[in-house]
Amino acid sequence: MASRDAVLNIIKEFTDPASGNDLVASGMVRALSVEGSEIRFVLEIDPARAQAMQPMKVELEDKLNALDGIEKVSVVMTAHAASKPPPDLKGSRPAEPQGPQKIPGIDRILAVASGKGGVGKSTVSANLAAALAAEGRRVGLLDADVYGPSQPRMLGVSGRPASPDGKTILPMRNHGVTMMSIGLMTREEEAVVWRGPMLMGALQQMLNQVQWGALDVLIVDLPPGTGDVQMTLAQKAELTGAVIVSTPQDIALLDARKGINMFEKLGTPIVGMIENMSTHVCSQCGHEEHVFGHGGVAAEAAKLNVPLLAEIPLSLNIRVAADGGAPIVVSEPDSPQAQTFRALARQLIESGSA
Repeated sequence: MASRDAVLNIIKEFTDPASGNDLVASGMVRALSVEGSEIRFVLEIDPARAQAMQPMKVELEDKLNALDGIEKVSVVMTAHAASKPPPDLKGSRPAEPQGPQKIPGIDRILAVASGKGGVGKSTVSANLAAALAAEGRRVGLLDADVYGPSQPRMLGVSGRPASPDGKTILPMRNHGVTMMSIGLMTREEEAVVWRGPMLMGALQQMLNQVQWGALDVLIVDLPPGTGDVQMTLAQKAELTGAVIVSTPQDIALLDARKGINMFEKLGTPIVGMIENMSTHVCSQCGHEEHVFGHGGVAAEAAKLNVPLLAEIPLSLNIRVAADGGAPIVVSEPDSPQAQTFRALARQLIESGSA
């Protein structure tokens, strides 16, 4: 497969007769794309020299076609008439809004994030949404973990969302939670293979084109890490804050710190931290064991001067409930695990975050 540098080196062999510089240095090469076996770019030229440049264009295409792995080369010559400046597009459409925007009808947006995958962030999100609903809040849950959407399974939702006008998407609802997920648009076993721009477009559609209605809080279940989805959310939507989920394990905390640092750079407040899989109590003998260590998240929260919102146990019941499509807050509302999530929900409501 030809590299972008190899393509540029060949283009540089050709000279712009007007300036004496190579085509790249003269600024004539625009929108260069080297993807797989295809090369595409635009040559912006003086219209008076279009015919004279044609043989050079053909020779350039031949040389690029000779590169290993290249099957298609598309070079398009364009020109603006010298006597007519490019059109002024400023007045043709309203300027796009700059900076984070409030989503109509949604009072607060709370991001649930983690630096590392596998720490139970989606399980926490589903139970927190159900707990807030049980506390009387109007709750939405946006499953923004595009590569691993799990909320349809955890909330027991299936089927494809309807779109009555081809523009607005009607979300699904269960357990008192209004929910939207890319997982509702694909088969459960189907991988989502998207690049960054597609991810960002999908997130903005799910934020702005879904008919969320009036919500007290929208919880956004983010993918792990510090990538396009997190950046797009913080830059496009007015966030109330972020809740960071981590296990006590040093490796998980190392990645959680990176997530916290990202939100700080994006100007998003950290509402607090949650220690998940904090302790395990044996169902047979009652022995309590800190499988992943203990106290690491509390120490990190103290260092950042943010609240430790909850310590959630490593519990088989929480996992079974999530796999069954009814979070433990719904399926076993009187259990100690459910009461931990209810206490978390009340704390967020009292702080004004939810």
